[in-house]
Amino acid sequence: MNFDPPLVHGTLIKRYKRFLADIQLADGQEVTAHCPNPGSMRTCAEPGWGARLTPANNPKRKLKWTLEIIDADGVPILVNTARPNKIVVEAITAGKIDPLSAYSNLRTEVKYGENSRIDILLSEPGHADCYVEVKNVTMAAEPGVAAFPDSVSKRAAKHMRELAEMVSAGHRAVVFFLVSRADAQAMRPAHEIDSAYATALDQAIKAGVEVLAYKLDFGENAVAVGKPLQVLL
Repeated sequence: MNFDPPLVHGTLIKRYKRFLADIQLADGQEVTAHCPNPGSMRTCAEPGWGARLTPANNPKRKLKWTLEIIDADGVPILVNTARPNKIVVEAITAGKIDPLSAYSNLRTEVKYGENSRIDILLSEPGHADCYVEVKNVTMAAEPGVAAFPDSVSKRAAKHMRELAEMVSAGHRAVVFFLVSRADAQAMRPAHEIDSAYATALDQAIKAGVEVLAYKLDFGENAVAVGKPLQVLL
């Protein structure tokens, strides 16, 4: 996925009220950016770290900037949680995700479960439909190991139960962890943050839900799905 217009560099002053971040741009100007991340952003938001922003296309928008990437002492982390679905869709469409390459039809945000929408629904004549839930993984748990989630998420646990129900109904279901920090070599559930989610994930796997984890590759003005990573369960 290319960032167009190109990313603008700055330095994080602080992130606050969940969806706001003050940034000092390279020219010294201080701006307030929209921070599209409802999580805690643990290990992703230290003052003084680098920040990459995109300017808003809508001239009527109150906040003229969007926080996209944090550079944590040289380690890029994608913190805009609105981006991963598009990134994964691009990778699937390009045939870069081998376990999901058998499908010619792809839809997004399809209603299913208990008033939920599945991120990606794949279909192909002669194959069971495949329900794919995308999770953005940004928190560093140990050196080289990322973990999800970074805050308690009843919604994420609900998604695991709904995926298990899809398997019970004869479909295929996948939770796709996009590991969006450059220093990660593996990922795991963050049981120390949300034990209920870790339990729901374990139960979903036992019910037949598949787990995929892929690392995000970073360029100056682009990101793309890279190599698969080990999931430590």
